[in-house]
Amino acid sequence: MLTNSMFWRAIDNLAAANNISCARMAQISGLDITALNKSKRIGADGKPHWMSVGSLVKIMNATNTSWTEFANYFPRDCRARN
Repeated sequence: MLTNSMFWRAIDNLAAANNISCARMAQISGLDITALNKSKRIGADGKPHWMSVGSLVKIMNATNTSWTEFANYFPRDCRARN
């Protein structure tokens, strides 16, 4: 099962693989520079914040990452096994 923390780990891993910070990745994606900050990953109400598909697509386009490639940035224990 995919969790919020696994999703955000994949975002962090994508930034690291591109040798950029999450803030820089947000900036080159056309998002607010603070959009990927750790403080934004949990809402004021304590509920996990899930990024919109639109924002994710912007990040993937800016980093030239396919859906298949993005899946590889998730922790190994949550990837599908064949």
